This record gives sequence, C-alpha cells and structure tokens, in this order.
Amino acid sequence: MAKFRQVFTEFWEDPKVQEEFTPEDRYFYLYLLTNPRTTQIGIYQITKKQIAFELGYSTESINALIDRFEQHHKLIKYNSKTREIAIKNWGRYNLYKAGKPVEDCVRSELSRVKDNNLIEYTKLNIENPKIINIYDTYTTRGTTSGQEKEEEKEEEKEEEENKKKNRREKEVIAFDFYQENGFGVLNPHIRDDMGHYIDDFHKDGNEIVINALKISLERNKVSWGYAKGILNNWLQAKLLTLDQIKAHEQKRITANINEKQATSDNNNGMIYSDLKNANDYTKEEIDRMFGGE
Repeated sequence: MAKFRQVFTEFWEDPKVQEEFTPEDRYFYLYLLTNPRTTQIGIYQITKKQIAFELGYSTESINALIDRFEQHHKLIKYNSKTREIAIKNWGRYNLYKAGKPVEDCVRSELSRVKDNNLIEYTKLNIENPKIINIYDTYTTRGTTSGQEKEEEKEEEKEEEENKKKNRREKEVIAFDFYQENGFGVLNPHIRDDMGHYIDDFHKDGNEIVINALKISLERNKVSWGYAKGILNNWLQAKLLTLDQIKAHEQKRITANINEKQATSDNNNGMIYSDLKNANDYTKEEIDRMFGGE
C-alpha cells in the first residue's frame, strides 16, 4: 500500500513560515513532515546522519537546524539518546479524525515510543477526545528493563558520537582557515592528514594546526607540507599544548640571540645568520601567532 503524508496548503500562508522561516527552514520542516520514517502519531526514530544524507547537508548543519527548531521555532523535540523526534503540531493536522483503524494504528505506534515525554509533548496539540484518551494511557507507562538496557547502549553510542562531533567541529575551523588563506584545494588526503594532527595535539590541536598555517603564511611558504614540517618539529620535541610550544620557542629564540651575539663579538661586530627554517621566527612573531602581548 502506498504511504503518503498530507501537507495543508495553508502551510505557505502561515505567518510564522512567511516571516520567521528561512528557505532552509522551510525545506527542513517539510522534510520532517514527509520523510519515509514519519508515523501516524508524529513521533518517529531517525538519526542525524540519515537526515544529513537525505538532505545533502553536513551533520553540523543538521545539528544547527534541530537546535533552531527546538530553541527558536519551538516546533520539535529531539531525543539524542533514543534518536526520536516529535513534531509539536502533528496531531492538530493529522489526528483530527478517529475510527478503529486510526485508533489501532495510534496504539501500535505509541507502544513503540521509547521517550514518554515526547508523547506528552505531542498530545498537547491534539483536539480529538478519543485520541487524547489513547495518549493518556501511554504517558503513564513505566520503563521496562529491556528499554533501560537499550537506553544505556544508546547513551554509549551518543557519547562516542559527541567525541566524533567535537573533532569534526575542530576540523572545520582549521579546514576553513586553510581554504580561506590561499593554501589551495582541501583534498581528502590533506583533510584526513590535518585531522590526525589535530588529534595528536589533543585539546589544543585545532589552534596549534592553525598557528602552524599562520607561520607558513608569515614565511610566504603557503603549503600544507611546510606547515606539516612545523607540526612534526613540535611533536618530536613532545610539545603538545600551545603554552608548551610558546615557551619552547621563546627559549630557543633567546638561545639564538645569545649565540649570534657571541658570533658578533668574534667577528668584529658582524653577525652571520643562516637562512631561516620552519621554526626560525622572532619573539614578536611568536607573540603574534600565539596571542602574547
């Protein structure tokens, strides 16, 4: 049997849609109302990755859209643990009629909802008394031990997803800097390579990679290979934080100045300096790169 969802034409005349929705908001909301995982009750399970894939958006964009519809438009709720989404006004437009087939379908779908709070959330906008009575029988359900175990697994998955998300968010900032400052096309190999360096430097990874790129720009060596040489030098010296790198470079600059002064004394005031390598920058440059005074 064909599966379809109805969208009232008044959707386009709704003041909220006309005045507050961006074109992206309209596209996203219509997707939530009509995608293949929608149900009769307006509560269904869907992952952010599925939404991103089907809309052609990044996971970060979907996170932003879900947050916008939850916090600003206040039209949905999403449970990250159970991966369930609830459409606030679904019942107003889809559950205004009752009848045994509809009521049986509603009972069946409500029995599969893991987060009872989502049932309560959507019930508030249902006007049909018979449907409301059915909802009432499910908002007081207890959670079974099987559900608890499943929620624990979902929580572990969510924690892992958050770790991956944090890395992706950090990578995006470094990726943007790379592309916006003339380093060229960010191909998959460089993107993965840069991601590994961000991980290697732990919590300061993103800032350290960006600073290596800044140093490359200062030296007019606008290439990932040059920036990577700087990063490798720091890793070999076991410098894993911004503070460690800054302290190390300032110490090295001081040593260089003392060495060149000794050379000057031995050569009638003439200082001979070699060509600068990847890490030969001044104290002023270090302060500028790492936020010093």
